[in-house]
Amino acid sequence: MIRSLYSAASGMQAQQTNIDVISNNLANVNTPGFKGSSAQFEDLLYDVEKQPGAILGNGSNTPGSLSVGYGTKLVATNMDMTQGEMVQQSGSQLSLAIQGNGFFQVQLADGSGLNAYTRNGSFQVNQSGQIVTNDGLVLVGAPQVPQGVTQISVSQDGTFTFQVNGQTQNGGQVQLTQFINPQGLDNHLGGGLFLQTTASGPQLQGKPMTNGLGSIQQGYIENSNVQVVTQMVQMIQAQRAYEVNAKSIQAADQMMQQADNLRQS
Repeated sequence: MIRSLYSAASGMQAQQTNIDVISNNLANVNTPGFKGSSAQFEDLLYDVEKQPGAILGNGSNTPGSLSVGYGTKLVATNMDMTQGEMVQQSGSQLSLAIQGNGFFQVQLADGSGLNAYTRNGSFQVNQSGQIVTNDGLVLVGAPQVPQGVTQISVSQDGTFTFQVNGQTQNGGQVQLTQFINPQGLDNHLGGGLFLQTTASGPQLQGKPMTNGLGSIQQGYIENSNVQVVTQMVQMIQAQRAYEVNAKSIQAADQMMQQADNLRQS
């Protein structure tokens, strides 16, 4: 009976975390560049009372085993790095979306000198002519926007051109970054930022549309890849699993009460 209480409790705890992950996905359904996550579980150790193939008294072998598990545990939250929907932005020359693989590289403002990576291409120009994110993080490798610019053009290969006083100026080319295992990136900073880790592997920089990197689409923003209907179905499943585990605890408690009443009678 005690084992059933612990197993069901582990199931309730796991489903609570599952609901937390799903809720975060739904909260960021309109966050540009957001990548949804899913909770991954595995079973705990088993109490094995009879090994498979055990020799019985008559000399035969058991075809199976006799074992009871101790519940489940959360082992990881895997990010879904698939492409989000491309949403057109009117009147914004520095709305950039990556069609395909890759990340924009931005410089953190904490003085550490480290860079972060993002799929959110909502860029603006600051007072120094630098191209920055909405949080003021500088886009690494981007050209400085000259004064008096009237039009900014960004081609699919990341080449910037500026219209200044009726003349065209070449502003250079921005690079993209990709990783062998993007699911291994660290997203604890929030703000759509990812950090390189040992699990992600080293950064691989290159020009857009080369070496498997995607293209840059000016005038678009990549929306979140969270599918609301899918997340709602998963939430219902997690809620029902939580309820069933709670019922298991209730059933075990009632059986223990009945056994205690038999002893007292």
